[in-house]
Amino acid sequence: MSGQGKVVCEWSFWVHSFMAGEALAPTWLYCQSNNNLTKTGHLLALDGAKERLHLFKADLVEEGSFDSVIEGCDGVFHTASPVAVEVSDPQAELIDPALRGTINILRSCAKVPSVKRVVVTSSMATVVFNGKSLTPDVLVDESWFSNPLLLEQSKLWYMLSKTLAEEAAWKFAKENGIDMVTLNPGWVIGPLSHPTPSLRAQTFPNTPYTWVDVRDVANAHIQAYELLEASGRFCLVETVSDSSETLKILHKFYPALHISEKPADDTPYVPAFQVSQEKAKGLGIHFTPLEVSLKDTIESLKENNLISF
Repeated sequence: MSGQGKVVCEWSFWVHSFMAGEALAPTWLYCQSNNNLTKTGHLLALDGAKERLHLFKADLVEEGSFDSVIEGCDGVFHTASPVAVEVSDPQAELIDPALRGTINILRSCAKVPSVKRVVVTSSMATVVFNGKSLTPDVLVDESWFSNPLLLEQSKLWYMLSKTLAEEAAWKFAKENGIDMVTLNPGWVIGPLSHPTPSLRAQTFPNTPYTWVDVRDVANAHIQAYELLEASGRFCLVETVSDSSETLKILHKFYPALHISEKPADDTPYVPAFQVSQEKAKGLGIHFTPLEVSLKDTIESLKENNLISF
C-alpha cells in the first residue's frame, strides 16, 4: 500500500506523537483530531509539521464528528480510548466512550470510499483474559480473545471496555466491508513525547506484565497501514516479566532510585507465560529489549524533571 496521500489519527495516547514523527514524511499529509487542542506544542514542533500536519477539533463520542475530517483520507488510525484504574461509574466512564468512540470512527470511515484501511489500537487486555491457565509453557497468540463475562465478574473495567470495543469493531468492519487491522500492545513504556504524566509512588501487584516499547508500537501502526498483506490482529509484546524482575533491571542501572519492592498484596507470584511474536515480525518489527526501554523511560523522566535521585 502506498504511503502517498492523507491519513488521519485521533488520539489520547502518547503513541500518537511517535506515530506523527514517523508519518510526517514528504509523501504523507498527517491529520490529527482531538476535543482538546491546547496541548499540541510537541506535535507542532515535529519536523515537517508546518507543511503536513493539520489539527482538527472533534468529539470522539459524537456521531458524525469525524465525517469532515476523514473525507478524502486514505487511512485512519483510531488510537484513543479512556484509561482509568479507579472509576465510580465504569459504564459511563470507560465502556460507553470506548464502544461509541470506536463505532463512530468506523461509521465515518464507512461513508468515505477513499479510506483504504483503518488501524485500531486495541490491547493485550482483549487477548489474555479468557480463563485459560497462564503458565510458562503457554504461548498466547492472536487467536486468543478475552471473555467479557469473566472481565465483568472480576470488575476489570478497562479490560472489559477494550474487549467490547474490539469485538464491536470487528463486527462492524466485517458487516460494512472495512479493511481493518488491530494492534494489541501490552504495557507500553519508553521515552516521553511531552512532560505531562501524573506520577505517584504506589505498590504493585505480584503478577506478570506484558511489556513493549512505545517506539515499536508506533512503528507497528505505520507498518500495519502501509503493508498491503497486513491483516487481522497483531500482539505486540517484547517480553513478559514479573514485577520483581523488572525492579531488578531498574536497580541494576539506577541503584539510587527508590522504588517500592513490596507487592500490593500477598498473592503468590504466577510464573510468566509467553506471547507469540510471529505475526508482529511479519510487520518488520524488531522489538526493543526491555532493559533499553526501561533505561530510556527513566532518562526521559529525568530530562523532563519528573523524577530526581
